Amino acid sequence: MQGIDGPEAENKGPLIKDSDMSTFMADVIEKSAAVPVLVSFYSTWSENCKQLTPILEKIINQAGGAVHMVRIDFEKNQQLAAQMKIQAVPTVVIFSGQRPVDAFSGVKTEVEVKEFIARFAPEMQPSPAEKKMEQAASLFESGDFQTAGGLYSEVLQTEADNAAAIAGLAQCLIRLDDLENAKATLASVPKQHENHAAILAARAALDMAGQLAELGDAGELEQAVKEDENNHQARFDLALILWAKGERDAAADHLLDIVAKDRAWNEDAARKQLVKFFEISGPMDPFTVKIRRKLSSILFS
Repeated sequence: MQGIDGPEAENKGPLIKDSDMSTFMADVIEKSAAVPVLVSFYSTWSENCKQLTPILEKIINQAGGAVHMVRIDFEKNQQLAAQMKIQAVPTVVIFSGQRPVDAFSGVKTEVEVKEFIARFAPEMQPSPAEKKMEQAASLFESGDFQTAGGLYSEVLQTEADNAAAIAGLAQCLIRLDDLENAKATLASVPKQHENHAAILAARAALDMAGQLAELGDAGELEQAVKEDENNHQARFDLALILWAKGERDAAADHLLDIVAKDRAWNEDAARKQLVKFFEISGPMDPFTVKIRRKLSSILFS
């Protein structure tokens, strides 16, 4: 993220610095009268601190002076930590107007940290990479997968570990039926992002695309289901085709029908496929919430 010209010009000195009890008043209290100051209590042994610190430093540097950061070694500053009632690391406290105004403990994502800081540093604006991500998402929704993929690729040139961009590019490649490159893209995911929601969704979408390549004709499958409502394989295959066409509710209804009639069919395949749909859609998507409720009603009736 970038700051506008005003804060950059007004706030001189390093954006990130180490501090302790002796310099805390000048580095944090006095400085926060002019600009918000993020105080990070950390320990060198903490794996969570090792995850969070690079995120904090990246955001502060991108902010261009809209907010400063002070790092406090928890082990070496026990008295200061006690005065501020810091009991665990990492703990981040933001000062504004010479007083603490909010805090959080534990690891947060880059997006969450930006949202936390932006409430106290309104000068912060979207970075070029964030603007490209927004444009790419909009283009993807409109069906322009080629252009969207190009934007995701541009983001990855400067932010190679951006999980959302990796997932976005993979989703574009999947929609363009370039499954090999989609697979290669997802193979580049950094270990710390393996369980990122967008990465899980892209992997599920790739699995789905592989399944679709082996399916038959939709019309023939529909006829087979009409002739025999217990033809679970035809119903299952039809659900996948409907999903690929964007008919999510119809696809889910077919799978729910299988679960209701024979949950154990094909080693619980219908329920497992619904779970993949949920992963692709996201846990808070209205589709996921609605269908998960229907599934629970069937399973526990």
